[in-house]
Amino acid sequence: MTADEFLDTNIVLYAFDARVPRKQIIAQELLRKAVRTECVISVQVLSEISNTILRKLTVSNSIDLLREILDQLQPVPTVCPDERIVRRAVDCRERYGLHFYDGMIIAAAERAGCKRIWSEDLNSGQEYFGVKVENPFA
Repeated sequence: MTADEFLDTNIVLYAFDARVPRKQIIAQELLRKAVRTECVISVQVLSEISNTILRKLTVSNSIDLLREILDQLQPVPTVCPDERIVRRAVDCRERYGLHFYDGMIIAAAERAGCKRIWSEDLNSGQEYFGVKVENPFA
């Protein structure tokens, strides 16, 4: 599986968050690209989305909402972690000083052949192992 673009967790979450309409519109457009298999995500992104919805939402239907989100994400190509991705995340920690889980995002994007990671959290404009981070909201 290859794609030019990788969606970080925060981008996917904004697509479902109506509290910031400008960010939601931008994130929804990126998510539409992902559903058309023009972007990828990783198992880590799915896990972080699940954790955020279940931990931060106090609404009684948070599990139903999470299932709905996961259903919508089903067509999106997903990178699965393996030993090589974990080792590359360690390399990312050593070379760039990033948190291990940020390194996992970068390693997954690199594995998928991505040229760009869309993220609000990582350092926009920075390139890691040939993959450039961009903030779509900037």
